[in-house]
Amino acid sequence: MDHRLVWSPEAVEDIESIAEYIARDSVFYARSVVDKILKVAKNIADFPYTGRMVPEYGDHNIRERLIYNYRLVYQVDGNKITVIAIIHGKRMLEPAVNERIKKDE
Repeated sequence: MDHRLVWSPEAVEDIESIAEYIARDSVFYARSVVDKILKVAKNIADFPYTGRMVPEYGDHNIRERLIYNYRLVYQVDGNKITVIAIIHGKRMLEPAVNERIKKDE
């Protein structure tokens, strides 16, 4: 099944913020981290359920891939996969992500 990968505006802001923060010390490393995040995200479209379920939610369709110190959180909704957030592993996930998740209500 072909899946369509979509980035939420907040996830785009997350990746831009990460790049800016890392670039303060190393533009090379910032580019490397962003490239790795984008590569992993692209692979999600082919294998959406390879990421683990996000423990805080326990929802089969809300999953994550770990990239360096970051959690790439995404939601599978039929053929659409939405990258919800890129969060540093030390940040609390729920307050940062709750409002971004599409609810079936």
